[in-house]
Amino acid sequence: QVQLVESGGGLVQPGGSLRLSCAASGFTLDDYGIGWFRQAPGKEREGVSCISSSDNSTYYHDSVKDRFIISSDNTKNTVYLQMNSLKPEDTAVYYCAAGGPALVPYEYDYWGQGTQVTVSS
Repeated sequence: QVQLVESGGGLVQPGGSLRLSCAASGFTLDDYGIGWFRQAPGKEREGVSCISSSDNSTYYHDSVKDRFIISSDNTKNTVYLQMNSLKPEDTAVYYCAAGGPALVPYEYDYWGQGTQVTVSS
């Protein structure tokens, strides 16, 4: 019943932008924090950003805090990740998750299936 669906990934050149969306269903978004995580091949899943739905507090990993913006629209049960000034090292599968809020995967109960982001020239 609980479902998170990511969209908006794709292939972009370095310096480009993408906006990822996370559509939630089966639960009330304002009862959860939402996190964005990413996992590159052979790497551990790492926290990118998260938002507390109760007060809209936001948190960012140092590697993205000057470039990415997380936001939520609770009326649509959707969380967004605006990614600007993308770098090749941002290449990964990006996942949204409900739980937290924290930038650690084990604090989250529900996960989407991911969307691929590839940054390459």
